[in-house]
Amino acid sequence: MGNWVVNHWFSALFLAVWLGLNVFLFVDAFLKYEKADKYFYTREILGPSLACARASALCLNFNSMLILLPVCRNLLSFLRGTCSFCSRTLRKQLDHNLTFHKLVAYMICLHTAIHIIAHLFNFHRYSRSRQATDGSLASILSSLSHHEKEEGPWLNPIQSPDMTVEYVTFTSIAGLTGVIMTIALILMVTSATKFIRRSYFEVFWYTHHLFIFYILGLGIHGIGGIVRGQTEESMNENHPHKCAESFQKWDDHDSHCRRPRFEGHPPESWKWILAPVILYIFERILRFYRSQQKVVITKVVMHPSKVLELQMKKRGFSMEVGQYIFVNCPSISLLEWHPFTLTSAPEEDFFSIHIRAAGDWTENLIRAFEQQDSSIPRVEVDGPFGTVSEDVFQYEVAMLVGAGIGVTPFASILKSIWYKFQRADHDLKTQKAGHAALNFDKATDIVTGLKQKTSFGRPMWDNEFSTIATSHPKSVVGVFLCGPRTLAKSLRKCCHRYSSLDPRKVQFYFNKENF
Repeated sequence: MGNWVVNHWFSALFLAVWLGLNVFLFVDAFLKYEKADKYFYTREILGPSLACARASALCLNFNSMLILLPVCRNLLSFLRGTCSFCSRTLRKQLDHNLTFHKLVAYMICLHTAIHIIAHLFNFHRYSRSRQATDGSLASILSSLSHHEKEEGPWLNPIQSPDMTVEYVTFTSIAGLTGVIMTIALILMVTSATKFIRRSYFEVFWYTHHLFIFYILGLGIHGIGGIVRGQTEESMNENHPHKCAESFQKWDDHDSHCRRPRFEGHPPESWKWILAPVILYIFERILRFYRSQQKVVITKVVMHPSKVLELQMKKRGFSMEVGQYIFVNCPSISLLEWHPFTLTSAPEEDFFSIHIRAAGDWTENLIRAFEQQDSSIPRVEVDGPFGTVSEDVFQYEVAMLVGAGIGVTPFASILKSIWYKFQRADHDLKTQKAGHAALNFDKATDIVTGLKQKTSFGRPMWDNEFSTIATSHPKSVVGVFLCGPRTLAKSLRKCCHRYSSLDPRKVQFYFNKENF
């Protein structure tokens, strides 16, 4: 537990602040709408569901403001570059961008559910009070006219006893945009599951762009002003604390209380999302501009196991180790962009990626390059974008773990290390890197020389970590992984187990590729 606190204190603090703000905003808004005199008559019809709906709406605005920021990759790359002087703990938080994006999405789903349930109760009570004939305060308030020429006195959006909740839902701005946003959110969340992303990436890619409808709907959701409160002028003529009990005499000429008048709650969602939306639009414009720059494919190599290597050049392209790019092939799909880790070193005069067949898009791309009788397909490139592997040279000892195609980020790192040692780079902190024998492109085993290749199997991680901790008792060790979650779990536990509580002794920092 102590090692976990040492390595994750900033993440825990950040999440605690975010959760605390959600709780604070919800409770503060709930109490506001439960106590405000302006909403006294509204509460007379709706009860506590009014406060629940408004509190959840505020939290939705807050989280919708945050949801786009973790996927602004150029912003994250810029922050990573400007934070080069920051501690590892601060820089590592940028690598949790997708995790935070998912957490914010879950919070949006939670408050959406609360908001919908609260409004279901609201509309039920609106309908019941509109149909009531018992002369109660709720029925009197619900019968206030919708057809006044002046500022509307009405409080209940259901204008007549015959009007249904479904009619109000699909003919009002708030109701219609609410339905559209809910459908978009359901499709985005369900298509973002691990199974869909891995097996049907195209479904995930296209449905996730429904966020445009969600954002647009959120911006105009409050224009209809269905939730209404008493106007300031009406408060002077009919203060609920003085006039609520004498509601039956509001129409009397000698009464000092006049019929209350109401106004819609002004829309506020657009104020929350305006700045992030502008930032995201700028992000997409920058991506589009860079993607239109010409890419020259200098070499195509087909490796065993249907792995395609593309070596490319692009004017002004500059990279660091471990970074990744997004690739689009217009002849296959105009809109689909897929991320691939760069396998070349910054010291080389080209940049390269390795593509494994893992879905319809990658299979079609490999097939297009395998066809000898046709011209080389045109590709577009956006990036590069930063990842956790950029920090590898900040450690004296680096431990690189790759599974399957996950070895690609480390090809770039190992090449760069070789170049740096060849050029006697004195700024290189890394003094120790383990050597691994790879079986690619060899007809015989590189160890035994036989045609039957050696199967190395999974390392004994406790032995590996124990050996490194013993050999480097006062070093900071960077552990980098590009592989499955199960392997990440094992390595993360080992990093915690073998890190010393004494900051002057060996410390293991776990880093995992995420994109």
